[in-house]
Formats: sequence, structure tokens, C-alpha cells
Amino acid sequence: MIVKAIATRKFLPPKDDLLSLIKESFLNIKLKEETIIIVTSKIVSIWQGRCIKISDKVNKDELVKREADFYISRDQVPNKVVMLTIKDNILIPMAGIDESNANGYYILWPKDPFEAAKEINDFIKKTYKLKNLGIIISDSHTTPQRNGIVGIGIAYHGFYPLRDYRGTKDIFGRALKMTQTNIVDSLASSAVFEMGEGAEQTPIAIIEDVKDIKFGNFNERNLLIMDKDADIYAPLIKSIKWKKYR
Repeated sequence: MIVKAIATRKFLPPKDDLLSLIKESFLNIKLKEETIIIVTSKIVSIWQGRCIKISDKVNKDELVKREADFYISRDQVPNKVVMLTIKDNILIPMAGIDESNANGYYILWPKDPFEAAKEINDFIKKTYKLKNLGIIISDSHTTPQRNGIVGIGIAYHGFYPLRDYRGTKDIFGRALKMTQTNIVDSLASSAVFEMGEGAEQTPIAIIEDVKDIKFGNFNERNLLIMDKDADIYAPLIKSIKWKKYR
């Protein structure tokens, strides 16, 4: 598997054109069939104009409450550093709102990221005459009881998101009953590591030669979402008194 981060011009909030950025940045790149392209959520949000100027008139915590599906206040978080939220079935601080590389704006999470992933996929396939292509919209994410961030995929399009081992056997002949590989987050993590978190200016990555990917018109978020009552982490999630913005 080959992961390549793609350098681009500065992508400027509050609004910029992602499709033209892709064309500009891919001038000297020959895209192969069955490539997976990773695009950071931040540049998708700027493309959508999901940016709010930072000022004394904007209360960030109130903004987080409006953007989150569910939240708990800073008072319940160690050192009150963030609000903990659930958005689009993902546990993430501050509803994904970010200020880094944002030039004085709050960058919200993309609106309907699955539809955005489809639009990007359709554009690249048409522009570069490709039949099989995958898109992942990525973001950085913290892991409980671990230092540092890893990448996750908040949306995808163009390939089946899971590799299913259920019904197969391990090397000693034991039948596997539950194991599925989350392809979306696995690839997003490798791409986010390559793209970096600071001033690298590489918000797009290309992944080639990924084995065992089933390409097609897959875009259903429910394929990745675990039923909340079947989730082994349900006791932890349900033990928190989540609030919802009225």
C-alpha cells in the first residue's frame, strides 16, 4: 500500500473552491484505477462555507451546543479544556469545531459529509475518466486513555467500508464470529499520519494498491454505525447524562 500526501496552495476560509484545488494540485499526478483519495474535513467545510469569524460576539461553547447532537459541559471534563460531544454518531470533542489552520475562523464540521464525499467522487471520476475510485473525508480524533491523535473517516464513498472475517477461520482453525475490519478508519489513519497536523499544507492524500477493496456505489453510513444497544461500549455511553441543544 502506498500513501502519498499532496501539497496544495493555502485553502482560505471563509469559502474556497475545493474542486479547483483538486485540479490544480493533481496537475502532475496520474491517478490510477482503484485509488482511494483522502480529503480532510476542514477543506470540505471551507468549500461549503462552514466558517464563522472568531469574535467577542461569538460564544464558542454555545456554537458547540448548537452543532452537537449531544454534549456534556466543560465542568464535567478534566481541567475544563473542552466540551465532549456526539456528532453524526461519533464521539468527538467540541462537535469537531476547529481553529487550527483556520486564519481566525471557527471551522465547523461539513454539512452532510456523505453527500460531499459523493460529489467529490463523481467530480474526480468524471474529470480523470476513472471507473473505480474511493473517497474518504477524514478528521483527527483522540482515543480514550491514549496520548496523541489518529485519523478517522467521517464519511466515505465509492467502496465497501468493511472487510468481513465472520465465518472464516484463523490460523488454528478457530471460526471467527465477530471480526470485521473498519477499512474507512484504517485508511484515514494512515493518510492523516502522512498529511500531518501542523503547517505541512497537505490536506489531501492518495492511497494506491490497497488490497481486497470492493469498489462500487457504496455510501451508506449505516454500514459503519454500530447499533447503540448492541455496542459493547453502550454501558459507558449510556452512563453519561448527555444534553441536547433546545
